[in-house]
Amino acid sequence: MGSPVTTSLPRRDTLGELRGLLRERVVHLFALGTFLALVGWHAFKEKYSVLDLDIWWHLKVGQWIVEHRGFPHTGILSRTAADRPWAAYSWGYELLLSRAYDWFGLVGAGVFGVVLTMAVAYAVYWMARRLSGSFWVGCVLGAITCSAFLFNLMPRPVFFSMILYAVTLTLLLEAQRTGRIQLLYWLPLAFLLWANLHIQFIYGLFVVGLFVAANLAHHLAERLGFEPDFLQPTSLPAQPLIAVFMVCLLATCCGPYTYNLYFVIAGYVTAKFPYTFIREFQAISFRAGSHFVELILTGAAFFALGLEKKLHLFKLALLIAAAIVGYRTMRDTWFICLAAAACIADSLAAEAPESGESLVEKAGIAAALAIALALLAANTNFTMRGLDEAVSSEFPVNAINFLRHNPQPGPLYNTFDWGGFLTWYMPDYPVAIDGRTDLYGDEIDTRFFKTQQGDASYVEDPYLNESHVILLSTKVPLASVLLQDSRFRLIYQDSISVVFARD
Repeated sequence: MGSPVTTSLPRRDTLGELRGLLRERVVHLFALGTFLALVGWHAFKEKYSVLDLDIWWHLKVGQWIVEHRGFPHTGILSRTAADRPWAAYSWGYELLLSRAYDWFGLVGAGVFGVVLTMAVAYAVYWMARRLSGSFWVGCVLGAITCSAFLFNLMPRPVFFSMILYAVTLTLLLEAQRTGRIQLLYWLPLAFLLWANLHIQFIYGLFVVGLFVAANLAHHLAERLGFEPDFLQPTSLPAQPLIAVFMVCLLATCCGPYTYNLYFVIAGYVTAKFPYTFIREFQAISFRAGSHFVELILTGAAFFALGLEKKLHLFKLALLIAAAIVGYRTMRDTWFICLAAAACIADSLAAEAPESGESLVEKAGIAAALAIALALLAANTNFTMRGLDEAVSSEFPVNAINFLRHNPQPGPLYNTFDWGGFLTWYMPDYPVAIDGRTDLYGDEIDTRFFKTQQGDASYVEDPYLNESHVILLSTKVPLASVLLQDSRFRLIYQDSISVVFARD
């Protein structure tokens, strides 16, 4: 009996085909577009852009700048701090926001916040891809990093700090790895923009200073004949590094407030109220999933640093400093998350880096995203009517409309949270307080907070006693206290707000 005849079929290299597919440019573009679209969809769905407590006074300040063709130097919009010195240090953001609103209404302001959120996501991806040289490392690491911090804050001027911080880290680490000092010549331009967009340019300046100090320490050690094998040497010359830092420092003074921004920074450093009473200034509580992602990113960055053949002094110092800041306050988690992502990506740098997206490809992604997001906006009720409803559910729109039809003599008393909204929606009544803690200072901020909480000292509060119309949230204890105070009479109430008058 003969042996059966068998026909051998060619074996398919499934793993090889998958690798080839993952290298396809169209797959890369689709994955990147999907990542950014998901970020945009979440921003549309949550409507963070118009639910932020602070966006309104930023909007009003931007409109003030346009109307007056100048920059404020005192506490505009406020009656209790009108004469106190104040700098609109985020004037660039405020001007852009006000243009978006004046041109396209509330939808324009909302879309501005969504686009800014997506810009942060793209900046994180760009940083991770450029440092690693791999699209998939950039895309996956970017998505993980964004999940740790991006939606912990609403789109504010700090989002520009996130973007420019990612650019700064990329230039520093790439210059360190390649020895191309020319890359750092872009930094002064970045700081010129940064200092006119957000006060936390000081974080970036600190990182550049740390980078220069680490490299100078290497040069000094070499001159002293101390060259340990475990430290990674530097190929960047000392004098150009110092020059770059000094030009960056000068660039931060090129704006309407010049060097006075550093006095604002000093005020924030010495302030106590925000770190005591404002939740976003508190340390992370590890009650949210994003906090654990932050912890994993931090641990992975230190682990990646430990796996390198030689110790990178700047990256070690960066991670330590960023961890101290990022775990100190919830609003600054981006500072450690981006530093960790940059160090991880740099440790995974490919010998033959993949090229980034061309200008045509970027334009194609932008066009596809615009179409996709226009469809998503309708499905998430991100329309004028939907945004009006969202705003009315969080802010005292109906109470203000009541006061417009039934005007009461001022001055107005309000609490911290709604002050920003009142500057925009009820400008006829200068606010008693709003979200600008740097304007009011610890003493005034604490006085308003204690009164809001219904502290017994409210009867002696000069700001409350001089007011004739009081607009409060039903949630604050003071609203219940005033119901029992014969000096005040309730003239309006709805589900979220109450209005008292004082004769």
